[in-house]
Amino acid sequence: MVISVKNADFSLKKMSLWQVVIIGVAYMTPMVVFDTFGIVSGITDGRVPLAYILALFAMLLTAFSYARFSRVSGDSGSAYNYTAQSCGAKAGFFVGWCSLLDYILLPLVNALLAGIYLEAVIPSVPYWVWVVLFTGLVTLINCFRINILANLSLVFVLLPLLLMVLFIYLVIQGVGSAQGYDHVLTLAPLFNGDSSVLPLIAGASILCFSFLGFDAVTTMSHETKDPQKNIPRAVLLTTLAGGAIFITASWFIQLYFPTNVRFNKPDEALPEIVLYVGGALFQAVFLCAQIMNTFASGLATHASASRLIHIMAKDGIFPKATFGQLHARLGTPLYAVLSIGLISLSAIFLDLATVVSMISFGALIAFTAVNFSVFVKFYLLEKQTQGVKNKCLNLILPLLSVLVMLCLWVNLERNALIFGCSWLAIGIGLFIYKKLKKQNIVIGNAY
Repeated sequence: MVISVKNADFSLKKMSLWQVVIIGVAYMTPMVVFDTFGIVSGITDGRVPLAYILALFAMLLTAFSYARFSRVSGDSGSAYNYTAQSCGAKAGFFVGWCSLLDYILLPLVNALLAGIYLEAVIPSVPYWVWVVLFTGLVTLINCFRINILANLSLVFVLLPLLLMVLFIYLVIQGVGSAQGYDHVLTLAPLFNGDSSVLPLIAGASILCFSFLGFDAVTTMSHETKDPQKNIPRAVLLTTLAGGAIFITASWFIQLYFPTNVRFNKPDEALPEIVLYVGGALFQAVFLCAQIMNTFASGLATHASASRLIHIMAKDGIFPKATFGQLHARLGTPLYAVLSIGLISLSAIFLDLATVVSMISFGALIAFTAVNFSVFVKFYLLEKQTQGVKNKCLNLILPLLSVLVMLCLWVNLERNALIFGCSWLAIGIGLFIYKKLKKQNIVIGNAY
């Protein structure tokens, strides 16, 4: 039995500000800094922390736009809802459709990574078994109330962060080795003599997608206490917390590994990084923490993806009777949760490189659309144009954010464009189909 959102009992216990932030940070997967380090270090010529600083700057501009919308809207958000409010339902549909690509692929990525990590720990169990077990457990937990998810996310985020602190301690003890920098107090990870800018932008365009957690928290307004106050704070705090973790961790990794010369596989550098810094035992423990971190991210991404489907179903994009309802007893969008679980099982047949290449397209469309929507809503529609403050907040800042996003678009990979445009074409087809169907219903009723 299900009930509509309008009749749902939202008086039940809701999440606090910090619970929402924890889910947002879990969504970011803080340990991803180790997975992407070798790739970005090669692109930026050993300036990963500086690339993260640029990425954080770009994401804070966008996070501020998200926060502004969530402050004036009590509804669950995301780029889909915010664009529809300011630029119309058609624009909202296409932005929501493109950002949905990210939402449904991120749980799949976590299932894929979990299968890889667990197979490495216990190779006697086939990869596909781990994917099924991981996806089943994540789906089951997401069927229950989100407070359970928030509490589990806290557990699975804290342990990896504690190990990250231990990693930093070991790096400090080991700095000065033949391959590393001579001492900790150096700005070399930021300024190593290379003044080229384009590689930094290219690196930042990859790292920006580590910050998707702030978009995810806007989908949880209905399950958060005082959402118009706490969601904007959660958006900014999630972005800042993620940025602090990424910059700090990458700084110390870069201290120990100024270049990629020690890595046999720079694109999969995590095992080698922790092995060189802490030895085989530390590598094993760290890998276990990485599995836990992946599980936390799997819980958070699954929750956000199902809630975006639920939000879009309420607007008629997906079947409302199935996906636009909350389960009476569980209080969750049960069928949306189950559908994401089924999609995640396709990790059995896909490879990581293919899936990751598709994620960037939707994220950049979502970020660009929300920044532009701030300009449309507050400057053009609501005419908040008087005074220096309004011109800065409603004109200069959002358009500057759009410009920054366009700079990142220039560095979008060819495969991402191909997959993204294919997904967009499917969305256009769905939009035309629904329009034609609606017209036929109107004509039928007329006769």
